Amino acid sequence: MPGIDECLLEAMALPGARGAALVDWSSGLALGTAGDSPVGDHETTAAETAELARAAAEYESFAPSEAEQISGGGTPSGPPVEDLIVTTRTGYHVLRFVETSFDSSVFLHLWLDRTEGNLALARHRLRSLAEGLVLR
Repeated sequence: MPGIDECLLEAMALPGARGAALVDWSSGLALGTAGDSPVGDHETTAAETAELARAAAEYESFAPSEAEQISGGGTPSGPPVEDLIVTTRTGYHVLRFVETSFDSSVFLHLWLDRTEGNLALARHRLRSLAEGLVLR
């Protein structure tokens, strides 16, 4: 099971990966980073993506309905959103929420080049990385 650094290095091995970070969306702080940042500063990127993640995790519009909660076996431990994808003219930003044994307020952020990246592969790989991530 990979730790933060190993997880980010594996994310950077994806085709078209430009940058990756593990971010705490409640504080907006990067817990780890690899590669480049879209704005040249990982802390700024972490704070900005945390705002987006916080909105998605806290807004009622994205919460599961009662029927989904019942069929899914109750209330999930983490945010109701699995991932977010923001598409820009030159890239993709994939934010994958990570369920943890504490408050589940972290997510993986992967920045992909739009021409070289494979969005489906990135989503699949980030899901695996998030499930195997060990936070120490």
